[in-house]
Amino acid sequence: MMNAQDKHKNQTVDSQPLQPIPQEAFDWYDEYAHGLIDRREFLARLSGLAIVGMNLTLLTKALLPDYAHAEQVSFNDPEIVASYATFDSPKGHGEGRGYLVMPNPLPDSAPVVLVIHENRGLNPYIKDVARRAAKRGFIAFAPDALYPLGGYPGNDDKGREMQKSLDKAKIEQDFIAAAQYLKEHANSNGKLGAVGFCFGGYVVNMLAATLADDLNAGVPFYGTPPEKTLRQQIKAPLQFHFASLDKRVNATWPDYEADLKAIKAQYHAYLYQNVNHGFHNDSTARYAEPDAERAWQRTMDFFHKHLAAS
Repeated sequence: MMNAQDKHKNQTVDSQPLQPIPQEAFDWYDEYAHGLIDRREFLARLSGLAIVGMNLTLLTKALLPDYAHAEQVSFNDPEIVASYATFDSPKGHGEGRGYLVMPNPLPDSAPVVLVIHENRGLNPYIKDVARRAAKRGFIAFAPDALYPLGGYPGNDDKGREMQKSLDKAKIEQDFIAAAQYLKEHANSNGKLGAVGFCFGGYVVNMLAATLADDLNAGVPFYGTPPEKTLRQQIKAPLQFHFASLDKRVNATWPDYEADLKAIKAQYHAYLYQNVNHGFHNDSTARYAEPDAERAWQRTMDFFHKHLAAS
């Protein structure tokens, strides 16, 4: 991947002090969150850690999401208007639904940003990210891949099970349809951006390859690449955010970057030192506030640059 001495013009490395929870716990959480181990195995491993001043209950609470204490923008904020909207998805599940957040007052024409969740549906963190984008002047739309099953169930464990049960190809088609719906919104200026996290980062990469002429800017946070056979179709400028401790995702980057260089893609990759996969998610102990804020500001600046009306 990248290191502190990397001088490549497309890459920047930032630093962050190590976190107090043992790294094994974060690694096991990542395995658990991505279905490599089940909850019982995850808790069994945690119970074997000897941590001074922190028992299993406290450690588990620190690692698992606490959405009640992670809201940055209230849905009652006077500068936004939040609602839900459905869209047609003939190649996916027939119909999709998402969380639509508008700036208030709503301009006649504004750039639009698709906000794409992790592998557990449209949870409160992703809704908050959509509100943050709307606060910065974008029309934001966050689809829920779990809508065909009734929507995000209010529990991440159940959400992961539900998303895993769905046909991945149909989920991808739902996000493609959501992107097209958003770009054609009555108040859209015709410029579409997409930002996604984990699974959502993969979806941003996939959209860049499959909607090459429709996506104007993409920002994957710790997302894996699209299928290799599709990568040569990428046209949109991309901004990548990686966590240095995220070995699973980082292992996919060298091959992806080689393909991006081969097509002379416009991209920049940021590596944040000593932070974990999910460092932008402020609902768990993986959250690294300085780096998350820096990454979000970079994302907003990138969208303002590439999504402004021409």
